[in-house]
Amino acid sequence: MKMNKGMITALSAIGIAQGLKVLTYKKLTGKWDFRQVMTTGGMPSSHSAGVAALSSYVAAKHGTTSVETAIAVIFGVIVMYDAQGIRRHTGEIAKLINDIDGEMAVISKHLPGMGYVKQEEELNELLGHQPKEVAWGAILGICIGLLSAKIADSN
Repeated sequence: MKMNKGMITALSAIGIAQGLKVLTYKKLTGKWDFRQVMTTGGMPSSHSAGVAALSSYVAAKHGTTSVETAIAVIFGVIVMYDAQGIRRHTGEIAKLINDIDGEMAVISKHLPGMGYVKQEEELNELLGHQPKEVAWGAILGICIGLLSAKIADSN
């Protein structure tokens, strides 16, 4: 059975980026947390790594003027924009809501008649990426995509 090398390249880049989140979290906090492999957000962006790997692989295999490359690049730009734009802002809103919820819980202790009930779980704040995380994910992905194309050419 023949596997789609572009898909393998993109999925490999995503996996490598997710694995690197464990190392960057350790560097940032001083703590090992292997749950970072399954998180959204963080350094580097696995979304960016995956689409950049796919785009660079397709460009290397089909040329920069091909329709396939155009599709992969436009898809990649949309995904990276979403990762550092809309999804990041959604995470920032979640943080504000979590903060307000905590403050309301404190206030309600002093005003028992208020009837406020604190939410059971906080909203996920790590949804998107800072531009730097997207950029490093893209750089990682480009390197993986080009390396994968070179390996495919040598086989």
